[in-house]
Amino acid sequence: MKTRHFLLFLCVCCSLSTFAWKRETIWPKGKMPDAQAHQIAAMTDEAGQKDFKADKHRIAYLEWFDAPAADVKKNGCMILISGGSYQCCCDVSLIKQWRERFTQLGFQCVNFVYRTPRPTGLPIWQTAWEDGQRAVRMVRSEARKRGFDPERIGVISMSAGSHLALLLATSSQTPAYAPVDKLDTVPCHINWALVNAPAYATTDGETGTPALRQGYGVDVRLSDVFKFDEKTCPISLHHGGNDPYTPNGSTLVYRELRKRKVPAELHLYPGKGHGAFGLERGIEFMTQMGFMGSLQPEEEIMKRYAGDDARREKVTEDVWPEGRMPDAQDHQCKPYIEWHFPKELKTKAIQIIYSGGSYNGNGPDGFEVAPARRYLNERGMTVVTMRYRTPRPKNLAKHTTAWQDLQRAIRIVRSKAESLGLDPNQIGIMGSSAGGHLTLMGVTSSLHQSYLPIDDIDKQPCNVQWGIGIYPAYALTDGASDPNTQNGTPDDAVLVPDFSFDLKTAPMLFVHGDADVYASMGSVKTWEKMRSMGIQSELHTLATRNHCFQRTASPGTGSYTWLERIGDFLNYILK
Repeated sequence: MKTRHFLLFLCVCCSLSTFAWKRETIWPKGKMPDAQAHQIAAMTDEAGQKDFKADKHRIAYLEWFDAPAADVKKNGCMILISGGSYQCCCDVSLIKQWRERFTQLGFQCVNFVYRTPRPTGLPIWQTAWEDGQRAVRMVRSEARKRGFDPERIGVISMSAGSHLALLLATSSQTPAYAPVDKLDTVPCHINWALVNAPAYATTDGETGTPALRQGYGVDVRLSDVFKFDEKTCPISLHHGGNDPYTPNGSTLVYRELRKRKVPAELHLYPGKGHGAFGLERGIEFMTQMGFMGSLQPEEEIMKRYAGDDARREKVTEDVWPEGRMPDAQDHQCKPYIEWHFPKELKTKAIQIIYSGGSYNGNGPDGFEVAPARRYLNERGMTVVTMRYRTPRPKNLAKHTTAWQDLQRAIRIVRSKAESLGLDPNQIGIMGSSAGGHLTLMGVTSSLHQSYLPIDDIDKQPCNVQWGIGIYPAYALTDGASDPNTQNGTPDDAVLVPDFSFDLKTAPMLFVHGDADVYASMGSVKTWEKMRSMGIQSELHTLATRNHCFQRTASPGTGSYTWLERIGDFLNYILK
């Protein structure tokens, strides 16, 4: 037992806990690589105590928390990793939150405390990485004894801890240190990672600073410390859109995972700075991936949102006056809008919604429109649904007549809003698939005239205050007319020229399946473009999910709760 020293530890900081847990140092005495006299291994609550003795806290350790109750046990382990700029381990409250939540969910939890502050004469992450690989080996070696599967080990992390988590998730086949004993024959890969606000991921900040150029620039790229080897595991990335440790680091990691077909999720939060966001999204990711146990049977969304109990009235009207429709073609359907007024009006904002259909068909009553309409009526919002002209027009771009219909519909809604007690300056648009492409047209190109004015309604502006794109299609050049041929991942797959990104471009919410044949990179690259313009948007990709992810979905997954992302986004926009 010389290599494993156990202590009973009663935490003196009430913000962490009042219970005693077991600590286990991870290095044999005298065998810790790159030992440096200024480094300690301690959380800041303990290191800040008056009687703290640094010489008793030189070796990185694991702190094993109480096992989960037998009736909820998930047969897995969560390693909790604090951030602190590689200068300290400071996320005491996060460790407590994660420990409570994942123990409740049935996971054995263990706090991993690595050496800080930064080593001298080495990369800032080197000693922490050494500690990390050794810690994973120890966790795996104790799996049977502690009652979990050695191939069900996940991590959750923050900031510098997330940089370390990415090293563990992507680079386990690169030894961080020379072996010191038999334990180092145990594999050090992990099986999944929930990564919050990874710091130092781009080359403009990899030496240990906030991203000097916010992650942008022709010479700024993902740090090459991440190897993305054959043991790279599924990752859920969570990042605030205003984080000085740039969210572009997370989008670049996501791009590399997609190149290798590693299931992943990316969750980007508008207006948020440096912090840990979306814990429930990470749990949904684990559920979708099967780390929480077998998925429940999928349920049809149209059955879940089957009634119009929250609707007071429906009113239908044509988009164009008789004989005045531009580019009229006989083979196309007649466009119209429907007003759906809630029984209890709770906001003066208006949401316009329409479906996809490859620009070859569309309708306002299917699974891409009706559930969202009913959900928003329940929230007290007025919804306008639209049927635009399809199939594709002849001798024109595929979206031309639909774009005309959308611009006209927005103008009609704006012209009537005030008389209906609604706000003409709080209008959003939402579409799925081809309808998502149409939403991008409406959001980014409202100053671009799609038809000649025909009456006073066309004096109204057709810009909107927000957009919601659900798996938008045709956004990238490698999928401008059909599914993306290269998954949208290569750098030469760029945004199509359809989108002007003019001065009226509005923020957006994107929700996209990670495995969508109309690549999720279309949403990611649009998000990146908007951020570069100073526009804060929100994005969620859903691991393993393809096009039309919401038609049927398993409870507890992001594909099941996706309408709540719309509610969250509208809370942000309308606050």
